Amino acid sequence: MLLPWELLILLSLKDCFAERNIRHGPVFSQEPSDSIFPLSFEDNKVFINCKAKGNPAPYYKWKVDGRDIDMDSNYNLVEGNLLINNPHATHHGGVYQCIATNAFGTIVSREAKVQFAYLQNFSRKPRNTVSVREGQAVVLLCGPPPHNGEIKYSWVFNGRPSFLLQDTRRFVSQRTGNLYIAKVEASDVGNYTCVVRNMMTNATVYSSPTPVELRRDAVMAEYEPKIEVQFPESLHVAKGSSVKLECFALGNPVPAITWRRTDGNPLPGKIKINHSNGVLEIPYFRPEDAGAYECVAENSRGKNVAKGQLIFQNVEHLHWVQTLKDAHMAIEANLQWECRASGKPKPVYRWLRNGEPLVLEDRILVEGGRLAVSRINLLDSGMYQCLAENEHGAIYASAELKVVASAPDFSKSLVKKSMLIQRGGEVIMECRPHASPRASISWRRGGEFLKDSKRQTIMEDGTLRITNISKSDGGRYTCVARNPFGTSSSTGTLVVKEPTKITVPPLSVDATVGESIVLPCEVSRDSSLDPTFKWFFNGKLVDFNKQDHFEMIGGESAGDLMVRNIQLKHSGKYVCMVHTVVDSVSAAADLIVRGPPGAPEGLMVGEITDSTVQLSWGSGPDNHSPVTTYTIQARTPFSIGWQAVRTVPDSVPGQMFHATVIDLNPWVDYEFRVVAINNVGVGEPSMQSKQIRTKAAVPEVAPGNVSGGGGRRGELVIQWEPIPEELQNGEEFGYIVAFRPLGTNTWKQTVLASPDASRYTFRNDSIPPLSQFEVKVGVYNNKGEGPSSHVVVVYSAEEEPSVAPSRVWARTLSASEIEVYWEPIPQTASSGKILGYEVLCWEEGVQESDAEMVKVTDTVALLSGLMGSTLYLISVRAQNSAGAGPSSPAVKVTTKKPPPSQPPGNIEWNLTNSKIFLKWEHVKAMGNESEVTGYKVVYRQNWLGKTSMVETNRTSVELQVPSGEDYLIEIKALSGGGDGSSSGPIRIPKMSSLNSNG
Repeated sequence: MLLPWELLILLSLKDCFAERNIRHGPVFSQEPSDSIFPLSFEDNKVFINCKAKGNPAPYYKWKVDGRDIDMDSNYNLVEGNLLINNPHATHHGGVYQCIATNAFGTIVSREAKVQFAYLQNFSRKPRNTVSVREGQAVVLLCGPPPHNGEIKYSWVFNGRPSFLLQDTRRFVSQRTGNLYIAKVEASDVGNYTCVVRNMMTNATVYSSPTPVELRRDAVMAEYEPKIEVQFPESLHVAKGSSVKLECFALGNPVPAITWRRTDGNPLPGKIKINHSNGVLEIPYFRPEDAGAYECVAENSRGKNVAKGQLIFQNVEHLHWVQTLKDAHMAIEANLQWECRASGKPKPVYRWLRNGEPLVLEDRILVEGGRLAVSRINLLDSGMYQCLAENEHGAIYASAELKVVASAPDFSKSLVKKSMLIQRGGEVIMECRPHASPRASISWRRGGEFLKDSKRQTIMEDGTLRITNISKSDGGRYTCVARNPFGTSSSTGTLVVKEPTKITVPPLSVDATVGESIVLPCEVSRDSSLDPTFKWFFNGKLVDFNKQDHFEMIGGESAGDLMVRNIQLKHSGKYVCMVHTVVDSVSAAADLIVRGPPGAPEGLMVGEITDSTVQLSWGSGPDNHSPVTTYTIQARTPFSIGWQAVRTVPDSVPGQMFHATVIDLNPWVDYEFRVVAINNVGVGEPSMQSKQIRTKAAVPEVAPGNVSGGGGRRGELVIQWEPIPEELQNGEEFGYIVAFRPLGTNTWKQTVLASPDASRYTFRNDSIPPLSQFEVKVGVYNNKGEGPSSHVVVVYSAEEEPSVAPSRVWARTLSASEIEVYWEPIPQTASSGKILGYEVLCWEEGVQESDAEMVKVTDTVALLSGLMGSTLYLISVRAQNSAGAGPSSPAVKVTTKKPPPSQPPGNIEWNLTNSKIFLKWEHVKAMGNESEVTGYKVVYRQNWLGKTSMVETNRTSVELQVPSGEDYLIEIKALSGGGDGSSSGPIRIPKMSSLNSNG
């Protein structure tokens, strides 16, 4: 039974969880850390930081060296931070810890060591005089005053403003502050002052001077080195830190200092040696830097050695590997927490509760970083901390334990209000109230509590499971939850529906590419349920909005799938899935699509001869229709695309994967491919083979269309069609031309080594015109001679005409044109047919060889493009296949004066309906121009219209033109020398009544 105060706590906890802002214990966001503060006389205040989050906001306390701090004139709290006024190095230095508390518990921060950097003054007591012989060594003690923080030592000689320079003879140790002079010289006599500087406060103090004087009684003899300043025999160095080793020797003569590693390895390249070799510094210390180091001091009297071992200390700072998480647990539950930290040395663990060491009981077990609390109660609530520590420090992990005690509550996890299930199915009714401790669960239907049976089971977590459901199982079901703090219930209704069944499922089917099919899917269902049909193709949902080939058809109880224009890619498994709010059913079918076969694979070329090639290949996909035959295609640089070729066997059956290609041309580059054929159609071709070349052979084709004739007198011209490259059958291809006079027996031969040759001319001046010859043309290549053409008869060249044309006369037409006439030469004047005439024309004073020539087939010629007012000489000669005959005697003719260069001006026009009236000024010819004989008016519609022309000897004209169109008009002067310059186009717009002034 609960006490009243316990009930109050329970109620308050329940209110806490109901708040929108989650309430929680303190969590540090800022903790104090080890610090050294300079004591300053200007601002005598020090802040030590501490800040924590929490709801409600935490309040703070501080401890120093384990004692609570009372807030007074020296200590103040500023939020969570600790303010120290007028700090004193002795009174206020120590180990500080911040404590944060709110209603849920207390946590303590890590411990922070706080120190104050200071430097006191030297004693003003005079220092004793040091007497030393010349050549002797001396050590002047600094004796620094009380201090804290890093300091630096220097010495001043005779009050000079600069510090004493260190060299091989003088050395200042930064460990002791002492000044070492290896061998005193007369110049060393004077006063020496030790200077100490605090590197944090920047304060500097000076000692009283130490006088040094020489004793005159003797001079120090030489002696071997004595190492006065040396480093420790063993020194642990942390990873990444910097280490300095000091070594200095006294002696006469002044010793030289050298450094080395005793293992013989060279010194690290990163080391620094300064103060005349008296200090060796190794920055960023790493494992390979560890080992034994030696300092060797040597002079002419001997040497001395100091040794020390540097030990690599791999300090791994403490860090959490596993930390704590807040726990909200029901009363009487068991708590398990574990924290694990990594570090060297291995850490040990302590546990705190609300800032105090955890008190162990029978039900509380601590084993290193593990904490186990059994049967937790409200008093166990609070803030817990796991503390891991070793010699290098400590780290803290915090977590909050909230112990919750409450009656069962269904407000956030009601039993499902309505559950639809198909008859014969199975239902799972969950019951998950919030309760602390866990509630016991029972179920009732109506007023009767349920017991486990063959079909009904109440599972361990309170879930009710009913199998093989019947109509009689429908109704209201209530989950009842109980724990020591109360009882609660939640009710839901089970509604039983008829199951959905696919009555007409899709059936597996074969189809051919391009066809359309329907896969049926009809169902029987509960009349109150609306089914949803979905189709899956090879496991993927069909999106009908993105598929051109698929369409769903049918009514309320059908969702048939239509597949239009089937392609090979549509082969696969189709699943019709029907969903209702109660159940889901599905049915599957396979669609096999038959199509033309795929491309054959792995085409290989085997043995190659001059006219055959052996091929082999592998079968490609038959696309569900066996391959019946294969055809082979070839391509050459001379073919138009791919062409079918003959094979052995003539028809390659679908079960054969090799064949021999025949009737190929020798010495030709070929590529091959294979095409498979089945009952559906012709498939895609295979990849083409690598290009191969058939072997060479003797040419097999003779030249065709052998003919000839023509040429000049004494020539026999022979012509033929050259053999195409694909029929030349090999390299070094050429022609053998043979000919003989008709009726003789001996052939005369010549070899043409060019494969492109198509003509041969034999010249012999003794050959009579039009003599008959028998001619044949053969072929050859580097493999031998091939066949020759049939023998044909070819005539030799005829003789040029022997006479010139007669009665040549010419008349001038204009300044640039002359017309020439002549009588044809008689047929008896030429041994062959007259092909035409050549008309030669040249200016007086020019050689006939430079004459312009016009060729015509008639007995009249028009010469144009001539110059006006110029005397020309004209001659004519006949031409046949043998060449041109003699020229006629030259006749002279002079072209007319040039036409007027001035175009008609001041043109006026007037447009009235379909008439255009034009008027212009008369053109007056210049002295060297032909007189004007009239005018030519050219007009057309727009730029592309048909051109019309009117000639007149007046300076005006009237034109009849259709109305409603633009016109372009030009006017030229006429003369005996031709047309004069044009006025340029005049545009008359399409308006019913306009004039040039408009």
